[in-house]
Amino acid sequence: MTITKDTIIGDILDADRTVAPFFIEMGMHCLGCPSARGESVEQACRVHGVDPDELVNKINGHLASNK
Repeated sequence: MTITKDTIIGDILDADRTVAPFFIEMGMHCLGCPSARGESVEQACRVHGVDPDELVNKINGHLASNK
């Protein structure tokens, strides 16, 4: 799976739960709530003041290293 800024957070977590700490690290502690799971990476980053490109790169790097 390759993550983009448009990827829905719930889809990412369903594919690989080991990325949850990246979201928690940015201040997104409500990963189980329906509204958080339905947001895109870009939407969540905007709310939490995080650079979406930086987060996407971190997650994709993590996923690539776990193959």
